[in-house]
Amino acid sequence: MGEPRLISSDSHVNEPPEMWSERLPKSLRARAPHVEVIDGVDCLLIEGMRPRRMPKGRAQLEGEALERAQAGGWDPALRMRDQDRDGVAAEVIYPTLALQGCFMGDDAAFQMAMARAYNDWLAEVFAPYAKRFAGAAVIPMLDIAAACAEAERVGKLGLRTLFLPCQIPERPYNRPEYDRFWAVAEATGLPLTFHSGTGHEPRIERGPGGAVINYILGSQADGPHVFCYLTTSGVLERFPRLQFITVETGSAWLAWVMTQMDEIYEKHHMWAQPKLKMPPSEYVRRQGHCTFQNDPVGVHNRSFTGVDALLWGSDYPHPEGTWPRSREYADAQMKGVPEDERRKMLGETAARLFGFD
Repeated sequence: MGEPRLISSDSHVNEPPEMWSERLPKSLRARAPHVEVIDGVDCLLIEGMRPRRMPKGRAQLEGEALERAQAGGWDPALRMRDQDRDGVAAEVIYPTLALQGCFMGDDAAFQMAMARAYNDWLAEVFAPYAKRFAGAAVIPMLDIAAACAEAERVGKLGLRTLFLPCQIPERPYNRPEYDRFWAVAEATGLPLTFHSGTGHEPRIERGPGGAVINYILGSQADGPHVFCYLTTSGVLERFPRLQFITVETGSAWLAWVMTQMDEIYEKHHMWAQPKLKMPPSEYVRRQGHCTFQNDPVGVHNRSFTGVDALLWGSDYPHPEGTWPRSREYADAQMKGVPEDERRKMLGETAARLFGFD
């Protein structure tokens, strides 16, 4: 049958810097993500977040690190060249600056203006290449009525998933006012995606160990957060056709979350509200998914989670990702896995969810 087709459910594009200045209303352009020098250091400024120091110049990079720094552009032909080199047949594309820039702060109108500008650009550049790219439309959630309208609009533009922030601390996803959005999203047929580290400040630790602590607890822990809120609050029961994916969260934790949700729901049934018709894990098996890059523990745990829950992604072109050696990483963690299960995790389930041939 040949090698399984690789589809990356987690890839990124570096938006052109002029996108905001060309597409935002003039009154908002100065507030868009941009770089400023602070105390002699180049810093990325995103409204609602602490300044982020930029990495040092490319001149100090070499080998694959330099290749990654030069990759991730918005030219479809160059991206296809990079993915062909990596053995990747198609990819789901998330932003870089808009990843957090469209979700931070408390100005709902500004967030939506940013999102609409990015979504228009994304559709213009990548929607014509539907066999290779599925664009993730950014959907801010502070204004639910505006979010509903944008969800309906982007589907008509050819974008193929609705990308929501993982957390909205002041109004979590178990609130009933979100039901009108879940209904609209279900009607579009587009899956919901939640990329790690969005909707909140993921840099929770500035002391020793911060780089690792922030990546795991400030970012990847968003996966359990989203799964618990959507499942135990009854969202998945009320909207059974919704499919959702947590992105760049890893997958090893999923078996633990599923088994513990069932255990706690059963043992604490006298307090649990709402009362669900099925154990929580059954809703996850029916509607939930998460992406992984190099996660042999998550692959091993598929007897608990089900194979359909697991979607591979390269995280191109980020340094923690697998590009340009994705096939090598995939083969290593799939040793001993039956061929039909390999194909599902590496591409078939993603093709079904995101509308690839």
